[in-house]
Amino acid sequence: MKTLIIGGSGFVGSRLLSEVDRTDFLNLDKNISPFFDDISILGDIRNKEDLKQSMKDVDNVVLLAAEHRDDVSPTTLYYDVNVKGTKNVLDIMDEYGVKNIFFTSSVAVYGLNKDNPDENHAIDPFNHYGKSKWQAEKVIKKWYDNDPVNKSVTIVRPTVIFGERNRGNVYNLLKQISSGKFMMIGKGDNKKSMAYVGNVVEFIQNSIERKNIGYNVYNYVDSPDLTMNELVSQVEFSLNKKIPSLKMPYFIGMAIGFCFDFLSFLTRKKMTISSVRVKKFCAKTQFDAMKVHADFERPYTLNEGLDRTLKFEFTENENKDDVVFYSE
Repeated sequence: MKTLIIGGSGFVGSRLLSEVDRTDFLNLDKNISPFFDDISILGDIRNKEDLKQSMKDVDNVVLLAAEHRDDVSPTTLYYDVNVKGTKNVLDIMDEYGVKNIFFTSSVAVYGLNKDNPDENHAIDPFNHYGKSKWQAEKVIKKWYDNDPVNKSVTIVRPTVIFGERNRGNVYNLLKQISSGKFMMIGKGDNKKSMAYVGNVVEFIQNSIERKNIGYNVYNYVDSPDLTMNELVSQVEFSLNKKIPSLKMPYFIGMAIGFCFDFLSFLTRKKMTISSVRVKKFCAKTQFDAMKVHADFERPYTLNEGLDRTLKFEFTENENKDDVVFYSE
């Protein structure tokens, strides 16, 4: 059984390929794979001809490729890649008779500050990334409905994914906390849903092996959710250091964020601080993942995933290389 991973040169795809029997896998990505170039070919999901060169004799498609950073410009890229790109993949799957797809969406489809939404919660994305992912899901549902007897779909909506080598928002937050120059914005009692990459790829692999049938949608979160204060405590424990407990009122943090927004506008440079990131930092982001964990046993707890990441990234590690993945 041959599986094509589209977007396998990135953070999640590279970790997935490191865990599977790669004789049964092929990677298509617009970037060269830092680890698995021998099973990778260059291609862009916006180009159907690129997709055709990789689809022959494929049984399953794992679609990871996406535009997902906070600061993508122009914003039309979210829709060109995440929506039109998904439609291209499905068209070529039909052309080659491929019936099974695993798609990574996002909890961003629910929006911010929702009350622990499960998979049946109302959709209310607040940004272009969430909107484009929801549109892509609708494209996939229409594809499935054209032949529900023979086609199968598994959609996973993960919360923010972190882990070794990732340079996304969680890494930046952990780096700031571990530096000892961290100041909490707000009270720090807002909870954050997170997902460790080792668990996410185990779920993907498990789904491929089980050969799910029908149309399936899962939130993915590694519970229990931690408050920001508890996250700081985990950093203290893993790195054996004391973190300052200073706190800044929310309205001051937002004012600083808007100042950086204005500075970014004037200089045309992307800033590490913005009003959007302050808002996301202080938001409650909790999601119900009871469905996924009803029949899936994760290999790591959330605290174990954080501990592994912190020690890999912020302590001396003779096995650490220079390969990193930038996201969010």
